[in-house]
Formats: sequence, C-alpha cells, structure tokens
Amino acid sequence: MFARTDALAFEDSLVRLRHALHRQPELGLDLPRTQQAVLDALSGLPLEITTGDKLTSVTAVLRGGRPGPAVLLRGDMDALPVQEDSGVPYVSEVPGRMHACGHDVHTAGLVGAAMLLAARREELAGDVVFMFQPGEEGMGGARLMIEEGVLDAAGSRVVAAYALHVTSAVLPVGTAAVRPGPMLAASDEVTVRVEGAGGHGSSPHLAKDPVPAVCEMVTALQTLVTRTVDIFDPAVITVGSLHAGSAGNVIPGTAEFTATIRTFSEETRARVRAALERTVRGIAAAHGLTAGTDYREGYPVTVNDAAEAAFALRTAREVFGAGQVFEAPRPMAGSEDFSYVLNEVPGAYVGLGACPSGQDPSAAPMNHSAQAVYDDRSVADAAALLAGLAARRLQDAGQPS
Repeated sequence: MFARTDALAFEDSLVRLRHALHRQPELGLDLPRTQQAVLDALSGLPLEITTGDKLTSVTAVLRGGRPGPAVLLRGDMDALPVQEDSGVPYVSEVPGRMHACGHDVHTAGLVGAAMLLAARREELAGDVVFMFQPGEEGMGGARLMIEEGVLDAAGSRVVAAYALHVTSAVLPVGTAAVRPGPMLAASDEVTVRVEGAGGHGSSPHLAKDPVPAVCEMVTALQTLVTRTVDIFDPAVITVGSLHAGSAGNVIPGTAEFTATIRTFSEETRARVRAALERTVRGIAAAHGLTAGTDYREGYPVTVNDAAEAAFALRTAREVFGAGQVFEAPRPMAGSEDFSYVLNEVPGAYVGLGACPSGQDPSAAPMNHSAQAVYDDRSVADAAALLAGLAARRLQDAGQPS
C-alpha cells in the first residue's frame, strides 16, 4: 500500500514536469510536445509503451511480478483556450492557452504513479495500464483510445479503471471525495432555430415574428424541468446564447438560441431531449412558425460502480488519513469523457483537492478560470492515490474488498 510519503522521493522531479507542461500547454487531440515530455519522463521504467494513431496518446503497461488481472489508471493531458492570469512563476508561455483545468497535475501525477508502481513491480499480482489521454476537453479522446484498444492493452480486458480530477476550489489540498453512482453529469447541447417571416416593426400583423416565440420557449424550458423531471434525478437547462434581428424597427425572419443540458441518468437524458423538442415545436406551431433543433449529445453520465467507489474511499483514507477523505453528498454538474471508460468496465472517478493553502476553498477561482491555481503538493497526492488504487486492487484480485 502507498502513502503520500512514498511519493516524496519523486516529488521534485514531478513538480518540475508539471511546471514544464504548464508553460507549454497544448489543445485537443494533437499534443506532440506533451506526448514527448511524457515519453521522456517514463524512459528507463520497465514499461511496454505504445502511442496512438488518431491522437497523440501514450499507453504504458507495467507487468507485475506475479500473475493476476490488469487495472487501468488514467490521466488527461490537454489544456484549454484560456489566456492565463494566475500570476504563478511558471505561467503559460503560449498566448491564449492555459492548463486551467489542472490536467498538467493529472499527467505528472500519473507519471509519478508509474514510478511508484515500477519500484514495487515484483510485489504486484497483475498488470497496470497507464492511459495518458489527449482531448478530454470536448474532443472525446477517451473514446478514441478505447477504439484503439487501451482497455485491452495488457492482453486482456482490465477489471477496473480509476481516474481523478483536481479542483482549484471547493476542496483544500490534501483532501479527496468520491461517491457511488453518478459522479458527473451528461452534457448535451441544442441549437433551436425558429423560422418566421420578417417585416416592418410597425406592422407585426403582416409578419410572422419569431422573437416572442423564442422568448416563450426559453421560459417554457424552465417549466419543462420543474414539471417533467424527477427532483431526485435532476436536470439543468441553461440558454447561453440567443440571437435575432439587426435593428429595433425590423421584425427578423429567424431567431435562434443555444442551450446546454445537464442530466444525471440516461433515462432523464432521453426524457429531457424528447420533451425539449416537443415543447419548442409546439410553441412554434402555436405562433404559426416552424422550429428546427440541432441536438448534439456530448459526454455520458460519469457513473462510479458502487463497490469500486467504496474501495476508492477506503484506499484514499489509507493514503491521506480518514479525516481528509469523505463521501461526496451529491454529483457535480460538470462532465467527463472518462464516462466512456466507466461504461465499459467498473471503476471510480475521484475528486482531489488542490486549492492552495492560505486560500479559502469556497472563494478561490474555480477550474477553467484564468485565475485558477493548483497547489504543487497535489502532484504527489495524485501519484500516491493512483498508485495505491492500482496496488491494492491487484492485491484484492477479483473483487474490491
């Protein structure tokens, strides 16, 4: 079993790696500099390494000294199109790009887990697959890596998979949270375009004005949530963009809006989509207009297996101390493409505190903020937790105890 103190031997090099990644953030599925930095950091370890075809991923397999199953640990590597304003000395050197979501911590932490586990390779009863993934931020890199065989990289399907995500707010550094069932929401997006007939603002009776209809739709979608969705299986619909017309005295011929939809079960996800499309078309028809919807499904719900979540909770308490780890009372409305992995194999997704000491976690800038700062100590925390999850899961073999 691993504790945070085990990672201290590698902490300086891991923090240097994290800072190097932070200075040179890359976006999307093509992260050549990040991939090379990972390959360099893993050099010399007893790993079987392959790289991706459709994306610059790195898959590394560590063979344990004794026979057993395989488990998977994942770290995402991509940054965000954000102009950094954090003030850290290792600030991004690439204009308009920043590791605002802490994926540099994830990457360095997964390298650290590989170092820790490789040092005890002979004790492992099975294999560990390290999944260094590009394209989490909306590009579905996890799905592409699954298609390229990451879940079977050890020669057989992994029996469990684990990932973590640091938070620059909410959780102080040195703490962790996990829960069974939904951990993160599904995230979908819809654009609704309403077609009418333009005209002069002085004579609306001679036109077919889409603006009042769109306004009615936006309001109706909030009623849809409260009257269609079970309050114990919630949904969120937020209209973030609305456009119509170009002048105050002109009735436009079209109007459109775009909304994000967050849900926590596939049942509610399907129900909300059907109700939304029915609602906007019905309102359009009542106004003598037509409405078209472009509904784009994003990442599925991230669902933690109940037994694996309980196992992750126990393991995190052994790594950090019982008082530093708790069961999250509710899921978060963000989304994650590790959901694709958890749809294939049981596992758990863990929240890891990285809010710097001296900052109030309830007021600190949140992930994706240009001011987000992640405590360097979270790199060793991530390494120890990931290594501990893999080692204990292999020790427990068939089922998490």
